[in-house]
Amino acid sequence: MKVSTQWLSQYVSLEGVHAEDLAEQITRAGIEIDSVEQRNQGITGVVVGYVKSKEKHPDADKLNVCIVDAGQGEDLQIVCGAKNVDAGQKVPVALIGAKLPGDFHIKKAKLRGVLSQGMICSAKELGINDKLLAKEQQEGILVLPEQTEIGTPVVELLGLNDEVLDFDLTPNRSDCLSMIGAGYEVAAILGREVKLPEVNLVEGGDAANSHISVSIEAQQECSHFSARYISGIQVAPSPLWMQNRLIAAGVRPINNVVDITNFVMLEYGQPLHAYDADTLNGGAIEVRMGREGEVLKTLDDQERKLDERMLVIASGGKAVGLAGVMGGADTEVTPGTVNILLESARFDGGTVRKTSRRLGLRSEASLRFEKEVDPAAVVPALNRAAELIARYAHGMIHEGVVEQIVQQPEEKVLILSLSKVNRYLGTELSMLEVKTIFGRLHFACGDYAQDQLEIRIPTRRGDIERDVDLIEEVARLYGYDNIPTTAIEGATTPGALTRPQRLRRTIRRLLVHGGYNEVVSYSFTHPDKNKLFPQLRGSNHNVALAMPMSEERSVLRTGLVSNMLEIASYNRNRKQENLALFEVGMAFFTEEEKLTRQPQEVPLLGLLLTGRRQQAQWNTANDRVDFFDIKGALDGLFDYLGLQQSVSYRADQPEGYHPGRSASVYLQSGTQEVRIGTIGQIHPDIQRESDLEDTYVAEIELTPLYEHVNEQITYHELPRYPSVQRDIAVVVNDEVPAGDLLKVIRETAGELLESVQVFDIFKGERLGEGKKSVAIALVYRHQEHTLTDEEVTGVHQQVIALLSEQFGAELRK
Repeated sequence: MKVSTQWLSQYVSLEGVHAEDLAEQITRAGIEIDSVEQRNQGITGVVVGYVKSKEKHPDADKLNVCIVDAGQGEDLQIVCGAKNVDAGQKVPVALIGAKLPGDFHIKKAKLRGVLSQGMICSAKELGINDKLLAKEQQEGILVLPEQTEIGTPVVELLGLNDEVLDFDLTPNRSDCLSMIGAGYEVAAILGREVKLPEVNLVEGGDAANSHISVSIEAQQECSHFSARYISGIQVAPSPLWMQNRLIAAGVRPINNVVDITNFVMLEYGQPLHAYDADTLNGGAIEVRMGREGEVLKTLDDQERKLDERMLVIASGGKAVGLAGVMGGADTEVTPGTVNILLESARFDGGTVRKTSRRLGLRSEASLRFEKEVDPAAVVPALNRAAELIARYAHGMIHEGVVEQIVQQPEEKVLILSLSKVNRYLGTELSMLEVKTIFGRLHFACGDYAQDQLEIRIPTRRGDIERDVDLIEEVARLYGYDNIPTTAIEGATTPGALTRPQRLRRTIRRLLVHGGYNEVVSYSFTHPDKNKLFPQLRGSNHNVALAMPMSEERSVLRTGLVSNMLEIASYNRNRKQENLALFEVGMAFFTEEEKLTRQPQEVPLLGLLLTGRRQQAQWNTANDRVDFFDIKGALDGLFDYLGLQQSVSYRADQPEGYHPGRSASVYLQSGTQEVRIGTIGQIHPDIQRESDLEDTYVAEIELTPLYEHVNEQITYHELPRYPSVQRDIAVVVNDEVPAGDLLKVIRETAGELLESVQVFDIFKGERLGEGKKSVAIALVYRHQEHTLTDEEVTGVHQQVIALLSEQFGAELRK
C-alpha cells in the first residue's frame, strides 16, 4: 500500500514529523515500511505557462517556435519539438536556470539559429511515471487544465512536493489497505487525533428504488449489497488534485466517475463499482453464482469463461461483472453515460480469492476483498463516493440506498486482565497507561472488574480476536524497545535428527562414497509414465494437480524410476554415457479415484546404472555394468545397515523390467516377508524408446528400513585362533537360487561358520540339461579354541546332507 504523506495529513496531523522519522516509528510499531519515495525527483524552477502562439521553425520542419506567458513579466520564446503543442494551452515551463530530474539544467540556447528561453516539459521529463497517465498525456508535452493559474509552481500543482511511504503489510493488517486505516495507525503511534472526511450528502429527485433493484441469491458469498442511483452525470476528467492522489498511490486516472470510485476505495478500503444504469435490464442487479459455460467480457477486453464456483453480478440473466474482481465491459461507464448505479458490497474473501486465482486476474478490489475489508464501511464509502460524483460529475443523487443485508457485522468485546498484560510482557504498566494506549487506538475501553478491562473492537480491526492480540497492541505502542529483557529460563533440549533423517543421511553418504551421484527430479510427471513401472503400494489412481504447469507435469509421481530414466537419457544425449545415479525422494499414492484427502507420501530410494564400470585402460577390461553391479550396491548398503541376513531376492518379472534379469526384494519382518522393492534391467522396449543402452535400476521403499535397521554398533575381538576353509561344488537344478543354498548353509552350520560365499557358477553339457554347478567357499572358526578336523568335518557333512535333502544337490567330482 503506497501512502502519500500529503494525503495522509488530511486525516492526521503530521506537523513536525519528517517522512523518514515517521517511517522509522511505523516500522518499530510493527508495520514495515519498505521505502520512502520522494515524488520530486529534483525539479526546481518549473512553472505553469500559457502558450500564446505557435509558429513553424523557419529551418526545421519538426520544431515549433512558441511564445509563452510564464508569469515572469515578459513573454518567453521557446522552441519545442512536441507534436501536440498548440496555442491556448497551459503547460509546464522550465525557466532559465531550472533543474529537471537527472541533474538536467536549463540554459538559454539557440536551436537551428532561433533563441529558446526555456523548455516546455512532458510528464516523463518531470519525473512522473507516464504509465499512470492517459495515452494522450504519454506522448508529447503535458497539457494542464485550462483553469490553472499562470506562474503556479508545477511541483505544488502536481503534488510533487510529497513523500510516499510503501507499507509492506502482513495479511492480518488489511485495515491499513486504506488511507483512513493508515491514519488511525499513525494517529495511535504519534498520539494524535483522527479527522474523518465530512460527507455532506444532498439527495434529490424521486426514490432510487424506482429506478434500480437489488437481490442476493448467493447469500453465503455476499452478506451485504448496497447501491445508489445517480442521474444526469457528466463524464469528464477528474480534478487535478484527485489525479495527483491516485498517481501517488500507483493508480492511473481514467475519468471523474471511475477515479472517484478508486479514490474512495483507497480512502476507506472499500472497493466500489459504477455501472452504466441504462445498460442494465430494468436497473435490476442480482448477486448469484456463475453458470457453467457462461462467458463475461471484462473491462480489460478479455473474455472470461465462468463456472458455478465464481460469484457474479448479473442483470436480466446475464453476468455483468465478476463480484469483487472486475466489472464487465458491456456496462462500463463511458463518455456517453448519463445515469449510473453505484455499487458497494461485502463479498466473501475466500470466494473472491478463488475466482481471482482461477482466472489469473488480480485487481486492487480483489486484493482488499481477499483480506476481508471493514464490513461497517460499505454504506459510508457508498455515500462518500456519491457525494463526490454529485460534486465533480454534476449528478443528482436519488433518495435512499437500495440494499439487501443478509448479515450485520457483530461487534467484538474482549476482556483483558492487567496482570496478564504485565506477566506476558514483563512490564509494570498501570491501568491508566493501558487505557491510554487503547484510547490512542480508538478502542472503546471501560472497567469490567478489578484488574480487568472491557474493550470493544472496531470492525476495521478484524485481526483482533483474542486477549493476546490486545496484549500485542499494548506491546507495540508501548514500544518494543521499552520492554525489559529477561533471562531465558527452563530446561533446554538438545537438537537431534530423527531416525529416518539419520538413515537418509547414511544412505546418501554410503552411495556417494561408492561412486554414485545424487539427483533430484520433479515430483510431477505425466500420467502415462506412472503406468510404466509397478507401484509398490498397488494403487491404480493418480494424484492430479489442480493447476499443472503442463500436461507433462500434471500428476504426482508414484515412483522414481521414470524420472531417473529421463535424467539418464538427458545425460546420454550430451555424451555422458557412464552413469551411476541415486535419488532419495517421495512417491505419492491414493486409493481414491476422486481425491478427498491428502495422498499418502512414501519415501523411496532409487538407483540407476548404465554404461561401463570404468574408463578403458591398457591394463583393465572395458566391461559394461550388469545386474550384479547394482545388486552389489544394495548388498553393501543392507550390510552396513545390519539387514544383510534379513533381505532376500526372488526372481520376478515386474512390469517395465526385463523378464529374465529382474527380481523383487523382500525384507524379513517377524514371521513374514515384506516386499520392499524391485531390482533389474529396464525392459528392452523402454530402453529403445529412451535411447539407452542396457540400464539397471532398483527402487526400495525406505519406511520398512526405518523400522528394522540396526543402528547398534557391535565390536568383536580380533580372531585369536585359525580358521578352516572348506570348498564344495554342488550340482543342482538350474532354477534353484544360489541365495537359498547359502541360507540353508548358514542355518545348518550355526556359530562355527564365519563366512560363506559363492565363488563360481558353471553350466555345461557334462552336468546335464537344466543343471548348474555352484562352487561355495565356507570358512569355519571357533572363538575360544582351535578347531579339530572332527569338529569341522561333522558340521560340514551336515551341511552337505541338508543341501542334498532340500535341493537334491550332488557333490560335483
